[in-house]
Amino acid sequence: MSVTPPPAGAARPNPAASKPGGASPVARRRRRRWLWAGAAVLAVAALGFGAANRPQEVQVSSVLSAYPSAQYGLLTASGYVVAQRRAAVSSKATGRLIELRVREGSVVKAGELIGRLDAADVAATTQAAQAGVRQAEAGKAQAHAGERQAQVELASAETELNRVLALEKQGFVSAQAVDAARRRVDAARATLAAAAAGIASAEGAHAVAGAQLRVQQVQRDNTEIRAPFDGVVLVKNANVGDLITPFSSAGGTQGAVVTMADMGTLEVEADVSEANVAKVRIDMPVEIVLDALPGERFRGTVVRIVPTVDRAKATVMTKVRFEQLDARILPEMSAKVVFLTQRPGDADFKPVVAVNPKAVVEREGRKVVLRIGGSAKEPVVELVPVTPGRTLGDALEVTGTPLKATDRLVLSPGDKLRHGARVALAGK
Repeated sequence: MSVTPPPAGAARPNPAASKPGGASPVARRRRRRWLWAGAAVLAVAALGFGAANRPQEVQVSSVLSAYPSAQYGLLTASGYVVAQRRAAVSSKATGRLIELRVREGSVVKAGELIGRLDAADVAATTQAAQAGVRQAEAGKAQAHAGERQAQVELASAETELNRVLALEKQGFVSAQAVDAARRRVDAARATLAAAAAGIASAEGAHAVAGAQLRVQQVQRDNTEIRAPFDGVVLVKNANVGDLITPFSSAGGTQGAVVTMADMGTLEVEADVSEANVAKVRIDMPVEIVLDALPGERFRGTVVRIVPTVDRAKATVMTKVRFEQLDARILPEMSAKVVFLTQRPGDADFKPVVAVNPKAVVEREGRKVVLRIGGSAKEPVVELVPVTPGRTLGDALEVTGTPLKATDRLVLSPGDKLRHGARVALAGK
């Protein structure tokens, strides 16, 4: 069979194009570009979908339990509870402590015996002083007896003189007998004067002996440690067997036996900045909050402003008295004092629900807060309607709401944050 060649100038067939599924390099490159573009579009769509479903990070704050009295707050100062009557109790004498009748927390009355030092030496000298008093009393009695004897002798001599003088007038006795009778009277008078002097001397000796006895009794009392006023023992500084030396700081010795305070004189000493001290006045009402009793509010009044400035802290000490003391208030407790512009009523000391003002927003014409709900792993927001009330310091009172003190609220929520949206808490 014969084959006819193609005419001259005709295009030769492309073997690759004649193969099934074959493509040119240009077409393949174009196809790859379309494939990469499609993959990029899918990736962008996937990222957008993930971003749209990612939880929004939010800042949160807790629901507060605030007090309406905070609306009258003018300035705040910190300080400590201090007993205005406080004493480190010791003895005047030096000796070894042999008895201690109190411990920390013991309630004592003024004059009550707290402890006793060893007083064996004082007891011995006291007995000697008592013997001296008895001896002086005996000498005094003897002097009085001598005086009475002298008085009897004088009376007898005077009687004899009168009898002799009567006989002399009758001429029965001589002048010498009259002179003898007069000398006897003079001698009796001298004896009586000596007896009187002896009485004075005996009374002086008795007074000296009594004074010496009182000195020893004072020394004995100095070995007894007694409460100077009604109060409570705060610290037990010494134990039985310790050597008490109140006027010395020798090693191994103790000065004070106990430290006690009158709990009825508790006050708060607050440091007020000297820039604000002009705002404080005597009898100004205050609110006292103790760190140990954060849920309690105590009324108080400014009673003294110490007229000097602490150069190191640039503060002025202001003393505040509790209007009513509580048994739970103890010395050295930390306290915060809020100085008020007016005296609050009883209702102002009852807690109300309050929130951070940044948590309150408007949705659909009403005030709401966004509460954190859901589970701990997947928290969501819940819209809770509230009615704003008074501004209480840094908080805002809200009413007509089921909020509790344990609830957490979103701070400054964006307009796109809606009910049921998933959120992530900042800092977690």
